[in-house]
Amino acid sequence: MVKIGALVSGGGTNLQQLIDAQAAGKLGGGEIAVVISSKPEVYALERAKKAGIEAVTLSRKEYSDVEAYSQALIDALKARGIELVVLSGFLTITSDAFVRAFPDRIMNVHPALLPAFGGKGFYGLHVHEAVLARGCKLTGATVHFANEVCDGGPIILQKAVEVKDGDTPEILQKRVMEEAEWQLLPEAVSLFCQGRLTVQDGIVHIAPEE
Repeated sequence: MVKIGALVSGGGTNLQQLIDAQAAGKLGGGEIAVVISSKPEVYALERAKKAGIEAVTLSRKEYSDVEAYSQALIDALKARGIELVVLSGFLTITSDAFVRAFPDRIMNVHPALLPAFGGKGFYGLHVHEAVLARGCKLTGATVHFANEVCDGGPIILQKAVEVKDGDTPEILQKRVMEEAEWQLLPEAVSLFCQGRLTVQDGIVHIAPEE
């Protein structure tokens, strides 16, 4: 059993996909052991509680700096034996020490086809606004391992989504979530928990199913 820790900051729509996949036995032997929020009273915590998962608030405001907050996260995750950390709508900056504490074991979903529309400032609706402003015909989502570079870690899975005439950032965001993010994240977590992911020279290799 691979113990998973999910980090959240909001409503937890991606978290719900993981909870549903776990209930259906589709997390490859993984189990969500804890959900940690950077903000109090967000709905993602309620989703965890309803599923019988430990829900913890580590409020960013209660820590003096990024380093202190990151260390608190590391301590909380390691105390629970967490082997895979999933950033599920986690919008709080962490230190390089946090990434180094879980090398190739922190997974993030980004609402674009990286390396396009990634990096500083590209989050939430800002990504979809930029995609539409550029006139892209395709966008999508990427699940990747986090490293010290924002949105720069090894890519695990990607899925393309069509950009349609008349799309607004909100409409496009919803389509990318439904058609790509919600499918890719549980699949990537399952592959990790099955031991089918390896990283060599910054490239993720997926072993075939036995």
